[in-house]
Amino acid sequence: MRVATVFSGIGSPEQAIIKRYGKNNLDLIFACDNGERELSLSKEEIDKQLLGLSEEEKQKRIKKIYQEECGTNYIKKTYKKNYEIKESDFYEDIRFINGNLYRDNVDLFVGGSPCQSFSILGKRGGLDDARGTLFYEYARLINEIKPRVFIYENVVGMINHDKGKTWSTIKDIFSSLGYDIHYKVLDSEDFEIPQKRRRIFVVGFIRQNTFVFPEGEKTNKTMFEFLEHKVGTIYYLGKKGFEFVTNPKYKNRAQVNKDIIRTQKANQQFNWNGDFVFEKFNEKKHTKEILERAYLGEYNGTKGVIRKLTPRECARLMGFPDSYTFPVIDMRAYRQIGNSIVVNVLEEILKQIDLAGNVYE
Repeated sequence: MRVATVFSGIGSPEQAIIKRYGKNNLDLIFACDNGERELSLSKEEIDKQLLGLSEEEKQKRIKKIYQEECGTNYIKKTYKKNYEIKESDFYEDIRFINGNLYRDNVDLFVGGSPCQSFSILGKRGGLDDARGTLFYEYARLINEIKPRVFIYENVVGMINHDKGKTWSTIKDIFSSLGYDIHYKVLDSEDFEIPQKRRRIFVVGFIRQNTFVFPEGEKTNKTMFEFLEHKVGTIYYLGKKGFEFVTNPKYKNRAQVNKDIIRTQKANQQFNWNGDFVFEKFNEKKHTKEILERAYLGEYNGTKGVIRKLTPRECARLMGFPDSYTFPVIDMRAYRQIGNSIVVNVLEEILKQIDLAGNVYE
């Protein structure tokens, strides 16, 4: 399957394809992510630097600009550690991808742009209604590449963003591109992942089809099935952290020992945000080394310690296998995982696309 992704992150679509079809059936055409780095230069200023350059020279210049002003792209570092992709096929900035180079050469195109207000909310529902936004760039690439199928993902809040105008415009634009579109809110809790993570998915086909979204069923699995048997001392909380995450006053920021975790976010596990694990005190497990760091307190009448989830546990709770590696520090790994898409949900969507017909042939 010839696959291209933008806002690629750590490659959830790629992982879903590997799970569904096998690694040998993943043909990566290109990926793109700026690594959460922001340039001070405007698009117009960069365009001036690109005048007269070939496509290859343009991409090299853009990468040089990002490197000199913003440093390392750590998302690309993680992506390339796990997927075989040439440097020339990994773009740093969606705004400078020429989709015409890939026209009719992509089976599946996946991305999920940040939710932004559109600069123009006209009545035509065309691409001009989104110009100036990153969604415009995603839609532009669909129009230029003409993939057989595209998948667009975003937070549920996009539906009500700007009093529904943003979502209305997005639907109109997808339809104006000539695609048969289907959309639905799906929750990872219904696809064998014990995490409350509701997201809107749009699937578009270049021709009419019988696609139906997967229904799923609330999982019987719990967070505890995804935990590591042994974790490092660095993950245990001291007195202030213990008291914070067990304080009902902060229940909207932290929860302890819940079967179903809250939505993982970019800032998970830092400043005591997210889900935490209470461990009943055990003299064999909780060594002197652990207790030198961890606060031994009481939770629900039981003596014990509390720790945060490890990056590996967070990755498992997004559907990534243990073979997936993170060549970055924990802080970056947590952000990359929290900004990802649940692999299981994408895999089930792929199954339904298969049932809709031979759309990739």
